[in-house]
Amino acid sequence: MKNNISYRCHRFPPEIIQYAVWLYSKFTLSYRDIEDLLSERDLDISYETVRRWVNKFGTDYAKRIRSNRTAVDTTWHLDEMVVVISGRKYWLWRAVDGEGEVLEFLVQSRRNRRVALRLFSKLLRKRKIQPRTIVTDKLRSYGAALKSLQIDVDHQMESIETIVQKTRICRFDEENEKCSDSNHRVGPNGFSISMLPSTTSSISNDISELEKR
Repeated sequence: MKNNISYRCHRFPPEIIQYAVWLYSKFTLSYRDIEDLLSERDLDISYETVRRWVNKFGTDYAKRIRSNRTAVDTTWHLDEMVVVISGRKYWLWRAVDGEGEVLEFLVQSRRNRRVALRLFSKLLRKRKIQPRTIVTDKLRSYGAALKSLQIDVDHQMESIETIVQKTRICRFDEENEKCSDSNHRVGPNGFSISMLPSTTSSISNDISELEKR
């Protein structure tokens, strides 16, 4: 990865920051778990520091990886799940490709054909390609939406959950954009979504290996 991301005012080198963000994005680990893993490598980094790194750099890493992909997978997986926001139930609609990259998502209060049609419309408008295969669960709204759009695509319905790359909804704070001490605790002010697909087998070049793939 070209070093266009500024690491100014961070006392740890970029390789360690990248490695910590990769651990959180790839595996089902908490910030405290990552703190323990880093301590085994003689790195005294608090879980709060890891949290701030994920919020600040995670999205930029994902964008870099996404922009360097040479091909777009033509198999799309769509599903929906329940999320609770401020005590109210919503539906998180999401679409990923065959490699686990998140293509689009919607948070809606309903689960019907109209929302499915909106999701498909956004996908086709932004991606500017038509998929060959669409895999969904057995919700009939998907089939009705495809019929309305008159898309010639192989629609497969499965009873199991769509296999997707892990998506985390993280707190975002404005202080992440400023230079400050790595162990300073900051209060959350909003939400952002940080996604980092793919894997790597090396600690020193984890992000560059992801770009090559």
